[in-house]
Amino acid sequence: MTGRPHLLAGRPHRVAERTRPRLRRGSALAPLALALALLTGACGGGGGGSSAADASPASASERAAAAEKQLAKNTLVPLEGEPPAPKLPVTVDSSDGREVTVKDASRILPLNGGVAEIVFTLGLGDRVVGRDITATFAEAKKLPQVTKAHDVSAESVLSLRPTVVLADTDTGPAEAIDQIRDAGVPVVVLDPATELADVTTRTTRIAEALGVPDAGKALNKRMSDELAAARAAVPDGSKPKVAFLYMRGSAAVYLIGGKGSGADSLIEAAGAVDAGKEAGLDKPFTPITSEALVRAQPDVILMMTKGLESVGGIDGLVDIPGIGQTPAGMNRRVVDLEDGVLLGYGPRTPLVIDILVDRLHRG
Repeated sequence: MTGRPHLLAGRPHRVAERTRPRLRRGSALAPLALALALLTGACGGGGGGSSAADASPASASERAAAAEKQLAKNTLVPLEGEPPAPKLPVTVDSSDGREVTVKDASRILPLNGGVAEIVFTLGLGDRVVGRDITATFAEAKKLPQVTKAHDVSAESVLSLRPTVVLADTDTGPAEAIDQIRDAGVPVVVLDPATELADVTTRTTRIAEALGVPDAGKALNKRMSDELAAARAAVPDGSKPKVAFLYMRGSAAVYLIGGKGSGADSLIEAAGAVDAGKEAGLDKPFTPITSEALVRAQPDVILMMTKGLESVGGIDGLVDIPGIGQTPAGMNRRVVDLEDGVLLGYGPRTPLVIDILVDRLHRG
């Protein structure tokens, strides 16, 4: 299998059960938008909040420690100031080819954990009436869950009387979404965020659908400033080769990431080189072989925490054929981050970059 397994925040637990290929969708303008924002920030531009001018290579460990502390809380940091007041109605494009009119955002139901993070961070958390199984951050845990084994229950959704539902193209089954729409509830479908450049587009679309476009712009600026500050802490001349390994030992799933894995975007944002991509792996994921690892020769291995645990930790990982013969395996240089956060691509992604900048560049 060489496609993209279901790794992303929308359905992070499904991968343990199946690893079917998936195609990446996204805005053609998003990569340019975020690239320009990061470039501007890295050159010292951008006003307000954290900026690259405030960071230095020596601050990497401090930034990582602060990021780890914040992630350990499992809470979100909303925008400063009073919560925004939605200006409605608005009509927006839905990723399933429809135009959707939203007239009321008093009862919001995000059917995706990453989408929920954005809604809460925009300052609209008190309007959220339910959650998907993947919304595991503290503010959402007490909300009623409307999914059963990762599939949406239309009955559970409608029982909460939402005035707008936010989904993505992975949300299903399709019959449930149709049932919700047939009941008169507007459903806005979004493209999944599969790389760093998708974050701004997704935030903008959610903010526009909820009638708070200015809050979306403010959140995008905050994230761009934080990302620029994180990148400014990359040590000069350091370019470690990093291989992202996706593993589920109990399901005998052993994959190495290449171009389009999602992790490649994070690795490059943290000032490192994606080893699989550099070795010519032009598909998102390829089964691990000794030959592939020899070509990649990673200095560091990046994994999801549950994936590392599933193979018996670092001791079990280096026993897998080929891994112990790489520089990363010989030096036991393995970095792991919590599954839902690593590829979440949302408001907490700058914290992930802070941690990666510190851990990937350590000697």
